[in-house]
Amino acid sequence: MPTLRDKLLDPSVRPQAVAATCALVDAEVASKRGISGAAIKTAYGVVGRLKPRIFHDVVDKLLPDFSEALEPFHQRALAEAEADGKPVSEAAQSVFRGDAEAVAEALLGVTDRRIHDARQPIKGTYERLRSTAKTHVRGAVPGLAGALGEFL
Repeated sequence: MPTLRDKLLDPSVRPQAVAATCALVDAEVASKRGISGAAIKTAYGVVGRLKPRIFHDVVDKLLPDFSEALEPFHQRALAEAEADGKPVSEAAQSVFRGDAEAVAEALLGVTDRRIHDARQPIKGTYERLRSTAKTHVRGAVPGLAGALGEFL
């Protein structure tokens, strides 16, 4: 049975998976409110204007690591889908929502490991935002299951 990595990195799927993930990030940023939301939107906009493909390129580069980090949840979704006779995408929604904290931690574990190789301005920005990142990532987990659901 193919792993999540096999599925998402398939050349016929990868561009769509990256685009769906980027669309999710755009929507999550746009949904932020208040002072911290304004700061996130401003930073995201500035970076996006300076390097228009940066978010796409980062998602594409991290997709192999993210898919490996999500594999345990994918396996649980496959088992749940088989046991309940429902679509894998529906089971993934259930698994991701039910364990959003662990999914967020798995994804942030990837970026935590990768940030050590980054240049100092990026590293410093990441370190300043890391304390609030888990809340934002956890909030995006149901959307992630939806965005990737068609590829499962």
